[in-house]
Amino acid sequence: MADNIIKLKSFSFALRIVKLYQFLSSEKKEFVLSKQLLRSGTSVGALVSESEHAESKLDFIHKLAIAQKEANESSYWLELLFQSEYITESQFHSLNSDVLEINKILASIIITAKNNLKR
Repeated sequence: MADNIIKLKSFSFALRIVKLYQFLSSEKKEFVLSKQLLRSGTSVGALVSESEHAESKLDFIHKLAIAQKEANESSYWLELLFQSEYITESQFHSLNSDVLEINKILASIIITAKNNLKR
C-alpha cells in the first residue's frame, strides 16, 4: 500500500472517520449524521481498493468516479457536523483538507485514465 498514494490516503481518511464516529456516538450521542459520514467516508477507500481489480479501464474510471462522489458527500457531512457544533473548527478543517486532497488525487487519476483511453 505504501507505493499507492491514493490507497494510503483514502485508508488513513477512513480510519480517521471511524475514530470520529466512535467519538461522536459515545461522547456526543450523535448517531444519524455521524453514521452517514461513516458510510461515505469509508466508502472512498473501499472503492479505491475495488478499482485495483476493475474489469476494464472504463470500470476502473467508474469506480474512482464513485469514490469521488463519496468524498464529496463526506465533505458535506463534515460541514454539517461542524455547523451544527458536533465537531470543532480544527477537526473540520483537518478532515476536510484530507478529503479535498483525496478528491484532487482522484480527479487527476481519472483524467489520466480517460486520456489513456483516447490513445
